[in-house]
Amino acid sequence: MTAANWARGFTRAVMLTAAFSIATGDLAMAESPPAKELFGGMRLPSKAAPSPYGSYAKGCISGAVAIPTDGPTWQAMRLSRNRRWGHPAMISLLERFSTDAAALGWGSGILIGDISQPRGGPMLSGHASHQIGLDADIWFTPKPAQPLSPQQREDMPFTSMLDKSKFLTVDKKRWTPTHAQVVVRAASYPQVERVFVNPAIKKKLCDTWTGDRAVLGKIRPIYGHDEHFHIRIKCPEGATGCKPQAAVAAGDGCDKSLAWWFTQEPWAAPKKDPKAKPAPPPRAMGLSDLPRACSTVLNQPAPSDEMEATYRPSGGALAAQASAFAPSQPVDGSPAFNVPAWVPVPPPRPAGF
Repeated sequence: MTAANWARGFTRAVMLTAAFSIATGDLAMAESPPAKELFGGMRLPSKAAPSPYGSYAKGCISGAVAIPTDGPTWQAMRLSRNRRWGHPAMISLLERFSTDAAALGWGSGILIGDISQPRGGPMLSGHASHQIGLDADIWFTPKPAQPLSPQQREDMPFTSMLDKSKFLTVDKKRWTPTHAQVVVRAASYPQVERVFVNPAIKKKLCDTWTGDRAVLGKIRPIYGHDEHFHIRIKCPEGATGCKPQAAVAAGDGCDKSLAWWFTQEPWAAPKKDPKAKPAPPPRAMGLSDLPRACSTVLNQPAPSDEMEATYRPSGGALAAQASAFAPSQPVDGSPAFNVPAWVPVPPPRPAGF
């Protein structure tokens, strides 16, 4: 057998193996690399109409725009991560919120952490959500009067609001009434669905907030989130490919669902059966685990450069559909996929979270 014939035979065998893998559902073999590598490797968004696909923790976004690295009342942090991309509705909300926060006395504005990757999707590190451009992290550190340099934005440490010498207790030396006002203001906008904070911060708000209590229900306790809070907005109107989360239960959330966090159950290590075989490592999320539209989003052309895809509100207007470029036809977001609503609390948890 000649070398050429051997090479052709080997190539045919590889193709048959891949086809068999797909036909038999062996996606672990047929699908590589993981989705987080595919989406994490994208430096620019797709040049398309802004559309989120899937759920907050299993999806992607076409037509994302970047918030400018610097604004009159905000600065974007950790620029090397390239995670300041989102749906225009999210970006316009951040601009508005930054102005409102500064007016409340929150320094000269807000410091913005991760929003999403240019085309959303799973991240290489740090988050399970933030996949469809509708989540954003805000530091519990106000924007200083003197703008931070790019290097300072990379190196500046987070500041926790907790007293680490006590169990789930807010540090009285760091937490101020302005912190409370800023978090509640973030939850007050009608398009905001949830604001995630540490359980100790939620309890502090429950114990001390004297304003409208109805908005407290949107502020949800969750692991971490003592150094930043997390804003999540609703699926934009007309975004048929976006999978909404279950509505927040009525009330201020200062009930048994909060009390659960102050028991040992949420923090206890899972019990292990000494006779059980070690569980195989979890399979990385693949492209086939995401909505089918995400394959198209990955393959769409990109704008010419980052500036073309940077958010530019017209005259300061906060139009939900404002975009850095003229939108093209949206991706065909087939409703054939079935993605469960995501609630960021591991079971077990109290009903009505």
